[in-house]
Amino acid sequence: MTESASKEPLGAPADRGRTTIADGVVEKIAGLAARDVVGVHAMGSGLARTFGAVRDRVPGGTKSVGRGVKAEVGEVQTALDLEIVVDYGVAIADVARAVRENVITAVERMTGLEVVEVNIAVSDVKLPDEEDDEPEPRLQ
Repeated sequence: MTESASKEPLGAPADRGRTTIADGVVEKIAGLAARDVVGVHAMGSGLARTFGAVRDRVPGGTKSVGRGVKAEVGEVQTALDLEIVVDYGVAIADVARAVRENVITAVERMTGLEVVEVNIAVSDVKLPDEEDDEPEPRLQ
């Protein structure tokens, strides 16, 4: 028997090895997808947004696109919890439905993971006359 005859075929190159996706990757994808929905004013609780606004203004700091999103990622599935602030006057149920659809589509398309649930907590409503918690950075 020759040596080449005793070897098992390795399979397709794309099937050799394993791909893992970090929770933070899924959180960023979901955060960006949720922010794209009309009626979503911000992500996260008031305290998280305040700390995030301060962190965003630190030189060299980066905007936290995953703020307000918590993901639990398994080998083939993921579950997400989102905390959003909606604009006053929008139908919250419609916004939540649109966020859920947009997040599931984006996460499944980009990661190949099955999204088993997207839980949405509406933590606040942005009134038209309220100032933003995240003011524009001032130029000095």
